[in-house]
Amino acid sequence: MVVPPGNKVLIILQLSGGNDGLNTVIPVRNDIYYRSRPHLGIEKAKTALITEEVGLHPALAGLKGLYDDGSLGILSSVGYPNPDRSHFRSMDIWQTASDSRQFLSTGWLGRYLDAQCSGCEKPTQVLEIDDVVSLALKGEQIKGMALKDPRRLYTASHENYFRDIVAAHQGAATGRSAAGVHTAEQPVDYLYKTMAETLSGADYIFEQSKLRPSSAAYPATELGRNLHTIASLILSDINTRVYYLSLGSFDTHVNQAAQQQRLFTELNDAVSAFAADMKANHRFEDSLLVTFSEFGRRVAQNASGGTDHGTANTMFMIGGGLQQKGLINSLPDLDNLAEGDLKYQVDFKDVYATLLHKWLGADDKSILGRQSAYLDFI
Repeated sequence: MVVPPGNKVLIILQLSGGNDGLNTVIPVRNDIYYRSRPHLGIEKAKTALITEEVGLHPALAGLKGLYDDGSLGILSSVGYPNPDRSHFRSMDIWQTASDSRQFLSTGWLGRYLDAQCSGCEKPTQVLEIDDVVSLALKGEQIKGMALKDPRRLYTASHENYFRDIVAAHQGAATGRSAAGVHTAEQPVDYLYKTMAETLSGADYIFEQSKLRPSSAAYPATELGRNLHTIASLILSDINTRVYYLSLGSFDTHVNQAAQQQRLFTELNDAVSAFAADMKANHRFEDSLLVTFSEFGRRVAQNASGGTDHGTANTMFMIGGGLQQKGLINSLPDLDNLAEGDLKYQVDFKDVYATLLHKWLGADDKSILGRQSAYLDFI
């Protein structure tokens, strides 16, 4: 049985470590690019050429296929004002959707959960395929759940230790209520509530994952396994709207060519399998996979066969429902740099607002705390 179309799903793929966007989407006829990277620049003939001016990294041949069939959108020069070159701080900015001088304790997807899921029966609207929940998924009242494998989470949650703790606390709370004792919720109550929701969510996720497991072949890599898990959940009746996962590390100060080749091969093969799976099951029109990295790299190569922390970067949009396809905007202007770094042209918060408003049907202004400019890729 095929799940009816219409339930929009968003998959966020974080390229951790600061991916080099210039060697991802390559300006193959730009002399400045090759002068700045005499050893690291990728020759036009070796790229996965998508136009006479632009090629993708050689390991991204599958994404070139998605470009050719109109399933890939490329957004260049995405960043934010006053960029920070610290991995931790810049990732916080991207995950919280803050300004560069603003410090927030909640993530943009966590605030989406707060806005959309107050009183939700199952706290599984946003799932992270990892062992821990990222800041992006932490809201004021609700946070997303993290899991590597539905069966493993289910097995762990059924340990008697956890069940007994929750049952004992619920029994004590019922006793206080029966005795007419009313107290404000304490931090410990919140922790028990979170544990109870996790146990309930683990049962629900596991049961849903068994309904229509994807039978497609995926690569035997971590990203391949994670996208296979996501595909099986998408094909079920689960209420999850957003999935979050990561690949890395793209922190290529040294030996960049080999590191990017390895990581892009893993990305290319896993994403290609996922796209084919969604197409075969008629869910590609309703699935949107978006990549981001906390910053790009400097235009010039360094002395160690790599690149150092930079600023603006490239985002990929992959799905069957794109309204703008291919090169959505112009490539970075290498004639107009800020102290050797790319200047941002698109604020990433406008991308988030577009995803929230146009794809998830949420109130982006309340979630992001700002009026954004919507983009037209969806």
